[in-house]
Amino acid sequence: MTRVAIVGAGPAGLYAAYLLKRARPDIALEVVEQNPADATFGFGVVFSDSALAFLEDEDPDTHDMIAARTERWHDIAVVHRGERIVIDGVGFAAIGRLALLRLLQARARSVGVEPRFGTAVSSLDELGEADLIIGADGVNSVVRRSDPVAFGQRIAHLANHFIWYGTRKPFATLTQSFRETADGAFNAHHYRYAPDMSTFLVECEAATFARAGFARASEADIKGYCERLFADELDGHELLSNRSVWRNFPQITNDRWFAGNRVLVGDALHTAHFSIGSGTRLALEDAIALAGALRAHDYDIQPALAAYQAARRPVVDKMVRAADASATWYQDFATHMKHEPWRFAYSYIQRSGRIDGARLRRIAPAFARELARRGILDEADNVESTR
Repeated sequence: MTRVAIVGAGPAGLYAAYLLKRARPDIALEVVEQNPADATFGFGVVFSDSALAFLEDEDPDTHDMIAARTERWHDIAVVHRGERIVIDGVGFAAIGRLALLRLLQARARSVGVEPRFGTAVSSLDELGEADLIIGADGVNSVVRRSDPVAFGQRIAHLANHFIWYGTRKPFATLTQSFRETADGAFNAHHYRYAPDMSTFLVECEAATFARAGFARASEADIKGYCERLFADELDGHELLSNRSVWRNFPQITNDRWFAGNRVLVGDALHTAHFSIGSGTRLALEDAIALAGALRAHDYDIQPALAAYQAARRPVVDKMVRAADASATWYQDFATHMKHEPWRFAYSYIQRSGRIDGARLRRIAPAFARELARRGILDEADNVESTR
């Protein structure tokens, strides 16, 4: 009998458990998670408007369960120098992270998998004899750290600082609000993920972080600073904390996705900057790809893991490149803020390198028409034509 141990009960681990056990009820499968069942970092999870389509193809029942709980909108907004600019046609969907975890826990239980919560793993020896160990244990993955050289682990941290709050102010759409202060520039990413709840993520550059004295400030002082700074957006609502501390985003890659009988998925394998809203999607897609490779190779572990990496890696690399390009733009967003609002909004929408003038006209016609009226889009097209 094949024995599979999954470390981590986040979206990747839970969904991998469900898919594997659904396809092969005879396998012995356990999921261990260091946190309690209802513990979660952060607030909402955001997907691009079409990001759940992959799930509908693979697993329509799970897709429908998740889709029924999402908040949706069909444009985004950029606020700069007090001007709110709407970019039409760039839709997203969001769900509370805890709500998503509960749905995926229920899916796992529907096939007889009961995760062992509150079970920290410090050594893979604690898992016993397993034919396959799946590392779905996030940024600080024990599975990856069991042999970082074998995986070819690479970790770098971005210079910007960010802090993740929630608020009971329900925002109409995903909005990027930019502010210039005496301490420096700030940005807030905010969007609703439930009818009465929103994510509110605040970001600043390293120099701004230092001038504001955040390294020495209390949690209450930091929250108060952010509430005052974005009072117009919050409209009298307070910020809500959930392990809300300043962080630097970790960029994690691995040269090899598996080592021996160990394989990585989700944030344990790769991270994608939060500014493109693809981390959870990538984690779920990893689970689908790994389960599919195992089925195709009848659980012959080594060929299956090689096939998983070969098929999935080009897709992930493309998405991570776009995420890294977006992250690079944010690392210097204060410089971009020197532009007037419409030129700034155009810079913002181009940050990942995936939207040229022709595509922008197709997906965001109203925004593109206004850019053309102001001469911004035509100017950019002329530059492109000379390259």
